[in-house]
Amino acid sequence: MEIGVPALLFPAISLLLLAYTNRFLGLSSVIRKLYEDYQAAPDPKIARQIANLRRRVALIRGMQAVGVGSLFLCVLCMFMIFFGLPRLAHAVFAISLVCMLVSLAISLTEIRMSSDALNILLADIEEDLAKHDSD
Repeated sequence: MEIGVPALLFPAISLLLLAYTNRFLGLSSVIRKLYEDYQAAPDPKIARQIANLRRRVALIRGMQAVGVGSLFLCVLCMFMIFFGLPRLAHAVFAISLVCMLVSLAISLTEIRMSSDALNILLADIEEDLAKHDSD
């Protein structure tokens, strides 16, 4: 394996980490807004979202950690290639790829949970609309 092979993952991993950071920033703004809304007018509907939000924050943290681990292992693999340790480099590169797969799988789970959270909001809106239509 040449040193360029693990280097090919750098742009992909960097873009993934950027996307994960954007998801985290988006979620933190949602949580801050929800907090302000709850402080202004406590609502039991907000409580339904708390468990989902906590789980999503944990998933994003996990996505980021495993993604950084993948990048770290890519760099380590490149050092091993540079220092003439090809067998070890192959093993480390394989582990890096597994980390990337795990990170993507966690991301898919978080995206599903995000959709579930949106469906909770849509159900609340539909419920409110049904109440107003019956009046």
